Amino acid sequence: QVQLVESGGGSVQAGGSLRLSCAASGSGRTSSFNPMGWYRQAPGKQRELVAVIISNGSTNYGDSVKGRFTVSTNKIKSMVFLQMNDLKPEDTAVYYCYVRTAGWGTSHWGQGTQVTVSA
Repeated sequence: QVQLVESGGGSVQAGGSLRLSCAASGSGRTSSFNPMGWYRQAPGKQRELVAVIISNGSTNYGDSVKGRFTVSTNKIKSMVFLQMNDLKPEDTAVYYCYVRTAGWGTSHWGQGTQVTVSA
């Protein structure tokens, strides 16, 4: 069973920064993850890609966050991070950690953490 524990959400003024963390754990063929990343969902909108990173270090970002957000991992600890800078009110959403198990190829989501950016 895969478990994802997120932390780091909160409220910040526009122009501020936040750092999200997600620790993934599993056993056997669900103990390694590739890719890892983040999605978000704002009220009344569909869930959208924020950033993902694969095992070779390649990254993919949503257009609206390019140049402001950075995704990274600690492979030893199976953690993924999202450094968010120059936050804007439109970044307000619930942010979900996402992983896919390298063994079975199954997708898993965290419980979500709220990020609120005020003008």
